[in-house]
Amino acid sequence: MEPIQHTPDKEARSPWAANTDKLLLKINPPRTPVQGTIRLPGSKSLTNRALIIAALAEGTSRIEGILKSDDSYWCIDSLTRLGVKVDIEGETAHVEGCGGSWPNRSGELYAGAAGTVARFLPGALAAGTGNWTVRGSKRLSERPLAPLLDALSKLGAQITRKEAGRSLPFTMEAKGLKGGEAVLPGSASSQFISGLLLAAPYAKDPVTVRIDGEVVQRDYVGMTIDMMGAFGIAPRVSDNGQSIIVPTGKYQARSIALEPDVSTCCYFLAAAALTGGSIRIEGISAPTTRQPDIEILDVLERMGCTVNRGENYVEVQGVNMRLKGGLTINMNRWSDQTLTIAAMAAFADGPVTLTDAEHIRHHECDRIAAICMELRKLGIRADEHHDGLTVYPGQPAPALLDSHDDHRMAMALSLIGLKSEGIRIMDPGCVSKTCPDYFERMSALGVQIEY
Repeated sequence: MEPIQHTPDKEARSPWAANTDKLLLKINPPRTPVQGTIRLPGSKSLTNRALIIAALAEGTSRIEGILKSDDSYWCIDSLTRLGVKVDIEGETAHVEGCGGSWPNRSGELYAGAAGTVARFLPGALAAGTGNWTVRGSKRLSERPLAPLLDALSKLGAQITRKEAGRSLPFTMEAKGLKGGEAVLPGSASSQFISGLLLAAPYAKDPVTVRIDGEVVQRDYVGMTIDMMGAFGIAPRVSDNGQSIIVPTGKYQARSIALEPDVSTCCYFLAAAALTGGSIRIEGISAPTTRQPDIEILDVLERMGCTVNRGENYVEVQGVNMRLKGGLTINMNRWSDQTLTIAAMAAFADGPVTLTDAEHIRHHECDRIAAICMELRKLGIRADEHHDGLTVYPGQPAPALLDSHDDHRMAMALSLIGLKSEGIRIMDPGCVSKTCPDYFERMSALGVQIEY
């Protein structure tokens, strides 16, 4: 894949984006309950972990089932600018690893709006030798990165930030990592921990990552450790999970297949729940997946749905009445679905309170404030809390809703349109961050989509 010229004012849309020129979308309920069997592309989180590890590895890796979205595009674009050869055939990537020594030792990299790229690349760069500037979209430049950059600096990276304490852009002069101990907070983002872990094998001495406090979305750290193990490096985790020792070594090329993105699956399972339909998603094993958003199956059961967990599929059958409410749900482990449950809660028979998700205020937008704002436009009562919200049932009125340039806001708000007439969403193309064909897939299930 050849690097392209990006323009920051385009806010990180890639050539893999769909319908990014559409300013408005109208969504109306399907005439019949949604029914179907679908298979979605690979996990965004697994895709970018695998791509960066494969780029650092010795030899050529084959990664099957990659997610072709904005976030993965900007990851591949950055690796290509570093001199790594990445060939894409359908949903399979062939990556010629550089063994930890980047062929291009200077240049400018663009992370788009991808938090995984912004948090995974700095460590990988610091482990090598060179001088690079890393930039991102306007919103990504406002998201926190300082804890990771500070930890890398203590391990030997020389990093210059445009403004003290800010995230992007920054310039790094890399001469390798010396190893030793680094401390990272657990409360801000698990991606800081993953970013350091991914690069740690290439330090001169073993790296010990100590975690201060409870980790939000700890499962994603586990996904990183599993992916490192798949490429031949096995970190040692303490019994309490607060300390991780990474031995020195080099990743070895592998041929792997990625499981579908459970986060994206959730919107289609929610569609079945809301319309009394049935959706089966192939390629997911609920008992074994590391992806934490699989917890939605338990919540959908609590809300009255029937859930089947097969050996290689999950299936949800919705109900022909209001969903069960009166629930309080802790979202710490699977906070990406806070907006999904909030949208569904409008159609429950009692209020739903979502807690322990304060960190999502620092994602693509302040997601707690944003979803409360949009629900109120619909006439739905939404009480905002410091770490979550409470949504009260009602009948949403027609409204023009703002996606806040956030893929998860756009997909969650679309669920309102499955049960209410006259729902319009601004900037629907932002779904290209993780699922460029989201609305096309919904349309294929009978949802009425108009641009």
